[in-house]
Amino acid sequence: MNVMNLDVIPPPSHAATDLNYEADLKTALDPILSELLDGAERAGWDRRKAAYAMKFLAARNLTDGKDPPGNGSSAG
Repeated sequence: MNVMNLDVIPPPSHAATDLNYEADLKTALDPILSELLDGAERAGWDRRKAAYAMKFLAARNLTDGKDPPGNGSSAG
């Protein structure tokens, strides 16, 4: 299985408490998420169901008792 290079995600340029932090994070993650959804669709998965699965997995990741890394925010 090919795994995309997640080292291309730029680091934050604002503090997690800054109003621009979340917008910048969305901008940083959007192309990676699109690539992941495109790959799932190319493999034959329904794009909407793949997006739902990612949402589920992301939420589960937050509730598995893991501490947020670095300067992550617990706000959702």
